[in-house]
Amino acid sequence: MQEPTESAPAPQPRRRPAPDIRQEEVDQLRREVRDLRAKVRTHPLIAQAQGIVQERYRLPDAHSAFELMKRCAQRHNLKLRTLASAVVSVPRPDGERGLWFPGRSGRRPPALRFLPGHRPDKVNRSTVLKRVLHQARTLTDAPMGDLQTVEPSLGLRMEHHYGLSEEFLDFFAVVDEGTSCFQAAQSRARVASDVATDPAVSEPSREMIWSVGSRTTHSLPMLSTAGHTLGVFSLHLPRPNQDLTRAQATALDAIALQAGRWLDWHQHTVVLNALEDLHRHGTALRAAPPRRPSDDGTG
Repeated sequence: MQEPTESAPAPQPRRRPAPDIRQEEVDQLRREVRDLRAKVRTHPLIAQAQGIVQERYRLPDAHSAFELMKRCAQRHNLKLRTLASAVVSVPRPDGERGLWFPGRSGRRPPALRFLPGHRPDKVNRSTVLKRVLHQARTLTDAPMGDLQTVEPSLGLRMEHHYGLSEEFLDFFAVVDEGTSCFQAAQSRARVASDVATDPAVSEPSREMIWSVGSRTTHSLPMLSTAGHTLGVFSLHLPRPNQDLTRAQATALDAIALQAGRWLDWHQHTVVLNALEDLHRHGTALRAAPPRRPSDDGTG
């Protein structure tokens, strides 16, 4: 009589590795720290603009000035930081004139061929900049990229990015030297940089760029019609001395040209329209008589 044999145990389903909760928490904390540092850098600019607006329109407090700026920024689809920067940097309006920018004629926005299906006069700034970086990466198969815009009081400020670490974004939140993007902004020309050998790249910057696996960077400035740098986008490639093809370089130059002209139009139309709106509402508040207790039904 044959003894019964034990059947083989049924195969157990493979378990997926548990997510590294600790790493997720660390990444979240790093993002929060980066956001807090960004707010710390932005706060002095907004506070300065609040003080200017409060004094200019004789508003009762800084909160009133903040609310006025916030409403104007929202109406014109602008970031508050962008409007605050304009308030601080643009010459104050002439008190004898009703308009801040009299005689200004409307400019037609330049075409954005890399953003089909969108009217260039209706699309917002963030959408344009995101598309610039996306299209540049698509053309070159770059696994990483970033885009910075010029902040007059700071330098190159990080706006959009892809594939980069939290440490990288924190380190390069604001750039004023020691990188290929800074070289491109200064020279107003496309710059290719071998990270290991480029003497213009500072050692701290070199180590941080290496840490994300970037060995070659290509940085392209976005210029105004007058030739001023308004921003820079950079592509990070994994091999040393990794060149672009002629077709890729030509296509990227075209994107940079279109984006720069559009940003120039945006600064001279949308941003100035927002300032004009701010001036109109601020002047009305200044002219309005102060509220008395009986005005709100409490007296």
